[in-house]
Amino acid sequence: MNKFAAERVETEHQCWLKFFQEGEHLDETHLSDWMQTNKMRQAMSTLKAFSENERAAKEAEPQAKAAERVETEQQRWLKFFTEGESLDENHLPDWMQTDEMRQAMSTLKAFSEDERAYHAYQARQNYLREQRSIQRYVETLRSEKEQERAAKEAALQEKEAERQAKEAALAEIARLKALLRDPSARGAAVATAVGTGRKA
Repeated sequence: MNKFAAERVETEHQCWLKFFQEGEHLDETHLSDWMQTNKMRQAMSTLKAFSENERAAKEAEPQAKAAERVETEQQRWLKFFTEGESLDENHLPDWMQTDEMRQAMSTLKAFSEDERAYHAYQARQNYLREQRSIQRYVETLRSEKEQERAAKEAALQEKEAERQAKEAALAEIARLKALLRDPSARGAAVATAVGTGRKA
C-alpha cells in the first residue's frame, strides 16, 4: 500500500520530479500513466533526441582523436597541406614540431605574404586604371559640353547676323518706298546721288 502511494503521481510538479529521476530509464513505447500527457511525451522525445546525440558524439570521439593523431610523415604532410594556412606560426601543434615542418611553415608564411603583396599591388593597379578611365570619361564629357556650347554660340551669332541683315533690308525697302511716295524727296535723292557721283 505504501509502495503504491509512493508511485502515485497526482500533480504536474510530481510528474516533472519523477521524470527527472527516471526519464533516462523509461521505455518510450511503454510509458506509465503519469507520462500520458502531451507535455511529458514531448519531454520524453526531447530527452531521447539528446541521448542519441550524446551517444553519437561519444562514438565519434575516438575516431576524431584517431584522425588527429599523426604517426607517419605522409600523414604529417597531408595534415599540413589541409590545415597549414589556418595554423598560428607562434603556437604550432605537436605534429608540426620538427625542423622540416617549421621550415615548411616559414615558406608557407613567406608565400602568403608575397601573395598578399601581389594582390595589394593588383588592387592598386586596378584602382589607378579605374581612376584614369573616370578621368578620361569626365574630360570627354567636358569636351562634348564645350563643343555643344560653342555650337550654340555660333548658331546664336548666325541668327543675330541674319536678324541684322533682315532689319537692314527692311530699312532699305522702307526708304525706297518713301522715295516713291514723295517726289521732292525723290528729286533730292537723285540730286544727292548725282552729286555723289560727280564728287566721285
